[in-house]
Amino acid sequence: MTQLLQISLTTNAADTRFGKNPALTPTVDGYQIHQPAQEQLRAIQKAGRSLDGLGVQQVQLAGSDWTVDKQWAFYQGFCSAKKLGGVSWAGTEQQVQQLVQLQQCFAWAKKQINQTPEDLSPQTLCAEATTFLEAVAPRGSITARTIAGDELLAEGWIGLHAVGRGSDRAPAMLVLDFNPTGHADAPVAAALVGKGITFDSGGYSIKASEGMLTMKCDMGGAATVTAALALAILQGLAKRVQLVLCCAENLINGRAYKLGDILTYKNGVSVEVVNTDAEGRLVLADGLLCAAQTGAPLLIDAATLTGAAMMAVGTEYNALFALDKSLQNRVLGYAEQVQEAAWPLPLERWHQQQCPSPYADTANSRPIKGGGTGGASNAAGFLSRFVPNDGKGWLHIDLAAAFHNTANGFWGAGATGTGIRLVAQTLLTETA
Repeated sequence: MTQLLQISLTTNAADTRFGKNPALTPTVDGYQIHQPAQEQLRAIQKAGRSLDGLGVQQVQLAGSDWTVDKQWAFYQGFCSAKKLGGVSWAGTEQQVQQLVQLQQCFAWAKKQINQTPEDLSPQTLCAEATTFLEAVAPRGSITARTIAGDELLAEGWIGLHAVGRGSDRAPAMLVLDFNPTGHADAPVAAALVGKGITFDSGGYSIKASEGMLTMKCDMGGAATVTAALALAILQGLAKRVQLVLCCAENLINGRAYKLGDILTYKNGVSVEVVNTDAEGRLVLADGLLCAAQTGAPLLIDAATLTGAAMMAVGTEYNALFALDKSLQNRVLGYAEQVQEAAWPLPLERWHQQQCPSPYADTANSRPIKGGGTGGASNAAGFLSRFVPNDGKGWLHIDLAAAFHNTANGFWGAGATGTGIRLVAQTLLTETA
């Protein structure tokens, strides 16, 4: 059997024959990564990307210098849409187990996000999430219900139904309960809500071809919170958590929702549709109302919601929004613990008024290209109309870092999984 390439770490400078400060040089049995004094994790991730660029398919991490975070940084650079494995881990049995769990959850999320939209319908996404969580959770701890098509309308989930009714494949809401306590009356400690738009054409506010090409990733929020719940379960989550996925295809036919339509939600808030491409907040409003029914003191939603967040923080950070500033500050600390970049953007109660309508309580955007200035905060302000307790215990994550349209020096093209570790850590710590 051919021995795998051995990848080691060193603090020694590279031989000058290999150029000026190369990050990666060959050894007798593989390669060594030269760690700089600063930004070691990014340097290691970049080296992993370089090895993938060389066509390397399998490696063994070797030596005693590989911490969990360093190995994970290497994996994030080395993996790609076509290769979600290929790394043999180093370290103690506990460290290897932790890395195997991370890879299991990230690989599932990346596979779903990178999946062709033809093969991932809204109901298929609900089924895939249920099957995955049943596989990692203790037997009997998962119960799930999928509400699809006109059943959504009958139960009052008007936003999700409106967004998805233009597709031949019905919109669907997954309401999944993880209850490891064995007690039917156990309180729900946290609720997760994910945007699951399996393909987004923009509806009648149709996207240009180049903007529509990667819109299979618009269910990244649903994949992120599902994988985060799975990771938390694998890491010992012992409290009851509800998961709500809002899944639809935003397409156009004679039944599709239109600009000028007014939707009235279960909480009485009426919304004028001024942009059918601002559909994520319309489905999340239903998800947040559904999750709020649990009375959970912690409510987290995640979505690939706005281009404005990407303009603000780039594609290496996710944007955090909260009216509960204490929670926001704690979550920023969790982001640092798990080495996932996140940054707070402004959200105050007055952001609820930033999308006015002469016909309804609010509009779903502003009738300006891209929603105008402050679009990410305005979207979060819209969502804040649908959360309980004046926003206490609620966190909104705009997943600016969840997907890269093309490969770069640190990431392969496609899903990154950024946000999974942060949500899992927040669940574990806040419900402890």
